[in-house]
Amino acid sequence: MRQLPVADLGTPDGRSATHYLGWLTWRFRRTVFPAIGMAILWMLCQAVVPAIVGKAIDAAVRHDRDGLLTWSLVLFAVGAGQAFFGVSRHRFALVNFLSAMFATVQTTVRQAGRLGSVLSRRIDTGEVVAIGTADIRAVGAAIDITARGTGSLIAVVTVTVILLTTSVPLGLVVVLGVPVLMAVVGLLIKPLHHRQQQTREQQGRLTSRATDLVGGLRVLRGVGGEAVIAERYRAQSQALRAAGVRTAGVESLLEAAQVLLPGIFLVLVTWLGARFALRGHITVGQLVSFYAYAAFLVAPLRQLTEALDKLTRGHVASRRVVGLMGATTDLPDPATPRPAERLTGELADPESGVVVRPGQMTAIVAALPADAALIADRLGRYTEGGVVDDQPLDEFALSVVRDRILVADNDARLFTGPLRADLDPHDTGRLPAALHAAAATDIVEALPEGLDSEVAERGRTFSGGQQQRLRLARALVADPETLILVEPTSAVDAHTEARIAGRLIAARAGRTTVICTSSPLVLDRTDRVCYVEEGRLVAEGSHHELLTAEPRYAWTVLREDAS
Repeated sequence: MRQLPVADLGTPDGRSATHYLGWLTWRFRRTVFPAIGMAILWMLCQAVVPAIVGKAIDAAVRHDRDGLLTWSLVLFAVGAGQAFFGVSRHRFALVNFLSAMFATVQTTVRQAGRLGSVLSRRIDTGEVVAIGTADIRAVGAAIDITARGTGSLIAVVTVTVILLTTSVPLGLVVVLGVPVLMAVVGLLIKPLHHRQQQTREQQGRLTSRATDLVGGLRVLRGVGGEAVIAERYRAQSQALRAAGVRTAGVESLLEAAQVLLPGIFLVLVTWLGARFALRGHITVGQLVSFYAYAAFLVAPLRQLTEALDKLTRGHVASRRVVGLMGATTDLPDPATPRPAERLTGELADPESGVVVRPGQMTAIVAALPADAALIADRLGRYTEGGVVDDQPLDEFALSVVRDRILVADNDARLFTGPLRADLDPHDTGRLPAALHAAAATDIVEALPEGLDSEVAERGRTFSGGQQQRLRLARALVADPETLILVEPTSAVDAHTEARIAGRLIAARAGRTTVICTSSPLVLDRTDRVCYVEEGRLVAEGSHHELLTAEPRYAWTVLREDAS
């Protein structure tokens, strides 16, 4: 069996929920199709058992010892085959279930990564959470049920042929009865589909509201709005409960139909078979076979209705996944991207006039720090406007820009899990040097398990300064051609800041580095400083040159009155 998840997932088909489920089926065809084949053989083995038992009984009634021995051996072989095919089907089906789940998680996470900061504006937080918890199981179950559903359908067809061969009237009852049963069950599928969709949407909205409440609870308490918001949440929660009860009502009807309708149908088949046996139209062995088929048909018929139910749920879940896949970013890729090798040279922001020279360490100082952060966003193509050698960055594929230009700001987070995997996920071997450059070695040494220590959610067990140094180490490990740091030392003490400033020079020697900061300790180590006021470049030069030539720059970095 394969290792999951697979590394190369390919490009999912997001045109519709049906196309997405079809893509999953084809993507994992090496296990889906064998599972279907094993399920067909598994169900066929079960389907022929009553006929074999009937043949054996008829042989016993005729005192045909050779015939009885032959059919007994055939029954043993079929039973062994049923066991083998059943185990194999289950193994393949489990792989299909997990493969579809992992593929959906990968698709969702990758799309969330592509959307970046746009995600919260395109999709509710609760929607993303629901996809990653409930929907992935529904999609996995839809792919899993394809094997048993197909096997059950083939089994019903096989039994129908056997019955038609034995007795045309009984065979016709099955041929006509099965479609009627499926049609009646199908009447419940559409309202179930509709109510599941409504419940799913309400659940997503309620999860989003719960997320917002947790994040803003302290503020709500401060303004006295906790009771009002809690009441609104309670009302929405009760509405979701009512929607869930309505959905459960339809589901209960479907479950009842799955038991009652096949039961009525099988009683009819058994009654007819008994009448034909009394009239001598069928043998004793064939009568036993009919009774056995009456019991056997319960399983494939229920599995067929289960397949309809799970495929419906999977379609609803896939629709949500496709909705996420269809969300667009504010920074779409161009129809014909420029070659990646042309993404070299001077990086510039025409709107502000800031130019970053290759191989140098450039600092951007702004009277308003937000202006420097906005320039960093344009230079890293988080907003439009940046150019490289007079070529707009938006003419390059976004993935290429992200590989070449890394923007590291204080909005980044540490992720839950081993610290080593967080800082150096690709095991590049650059982590020790990066920790030294970021003056973060002491943080790791103080941890009980060092780099193997678990990081708490959002790194909350680290102080603000420690988090900042660890994030800087992670950015240095990436070692991009152009690294843009936004206030990388704002939360550390002066002594640590001086060490980081000195070590950054060695760590980024010969590489293009931009630092948005107003710290004199850092500015003194840079090759060139760009001073920005009201979003425009007003002066540039070395730190010491600007201190004497530009009073407003001196006031900004030294916090002194220019007069």
